[in-house]
Amino acid sequence: MTELAERPTTGSLVQQFEYGLDAPICLTWELTYACNLECAHCLSSSGRRDPRELTTAQCEAVIDELQRMQVFYVNIGGGEPTIRPDFWHLLEYAVDRQVGVKFSTNGVRITPERARFLASTDYVDVQISVDGATAEVNDYVRGPGSFDTAVRALANLQDAGFRDAKISVVCTRHNIDQLDDFKALAERFGATLRLTRLRPSGRGADVWDELHPLPEQQRQLYDWLMAHGDRVLTGDSFFHLAAFGESLPGLNLCGAGRVVCLIDPVGDVYACPFAIHETFLAGNLLTGGFQQVWQTSSLFAQLRSPQTGGACASCSFYDSCRGGCMAAKFFTGLPLDGPDPECVQGYGELALAGNRVVPAPSQDHSKTAPTRSQPVMLTLTRREEIDAAPVTACASNPLAGYTLPRSLARP
Repeated sequence: MTELAERPTTGSLVQQFEYGLDAPICLTWELTYACNLECAHCLSSSGRRDPRELTTAQCEAVIDELQRMQVFYVNIGGGEPTIRPDFWHLLEYAVDRQVGVKFSTNGVRITPERARFLASTDYVDVQISVDGATAEVNDYVRGPGSFDTAVRALANLQDAGFRDAKISVVCTRHNIDQLDDFKALAERFGATLRLTRLRPSGRGADVWDELHPLPEQQRQLYDWLMAHGDRVLTGDSFFHLAAFGESLPGLNLCGAGRVVCLIDPVGDVYACPFAIHETFLAGNLLTGGFQQVWQTSSLFAQLRSPQTGGACASCSFYDSCRGGCMAAKFFTGLPLDGPDPECVQGYGELALAGNRVVPAPSQDHSKTAPTRSQPVMLTLTRREEIDAAPVTACASNPLAGYTLPRSLARP
């Protein structure tokens, strides 16, 4: 077991947070990998339920422990958490023990009745996932009908009197131009806009090259956040943008294993909600409880030790961006002490052009057969993969390699 570095008692809040806390400020808890959608960029490759999911009693024990540790709140996700039959019971169980709950949902189970219940309950925040301000953009990555489902859920919450729902948007190159539209959508439903960064993990790794914002869009996003950031939540997703100059509101710090972590449906604890991979597995709470993993994990001790800047140490912007996102680097095959793949100073592009090995996923819960909820993008990606590697040249095209004479070619 690696000894935890001693946290300083002086200095800035960020400097103290770098050494970790006795309990996470918040943690993400993926209750299930089951999901009615098949979002193309799903970071946990959700779709099918894992038969080893924690039981109701085991989940209650986790909540009891979080209460004893005085965890401020838990961010429940999935998969689609509301699909679990005991979801509403677990939500009430947490609230009754003063453990705040923020849950992320595609809105499929937010009926008028459930919305009224949520509006009458303390310590609950609801986050509806919408990745396009129009059905055309949203459904391309989230699947047909998903935009209408999300909007209907927002309307049900508003009609029930639920205050300040969140609209959660993963920023892609297809929706960066819709930032003002997202803000208007949030205002329409009395909600708060939350923007998060696309990470190349899970199925997101397969579509990252097509979906992640272009360099000029990174600047567009930064400028927009500088103008509207005081009224928009980001969850510290974009601290790599601080290398443009002024830091965005928030800690601007990678909190993995320091102030945040993730519990997956089977009780495995990972350092980062965006890095569900065996490399970042700190332990399983069934062997001794969550507190033991959080306070004694050798992985967490390593993350809470003073970090060197590595290849970024000589960059004048290192103190601002701290080298960027650990998960983004890992899943694009870049060294963890190197530049972020979306480094706004251009060092990420140089690193991506070099030799690198992209890690294979350690798990995949995607549905085994396409369904009617499959996103357009996922369908196109799979088609392109088939076309890119035919068994033989003519298996894909009987005229492969043959060029029509100019006299026969279409003008």
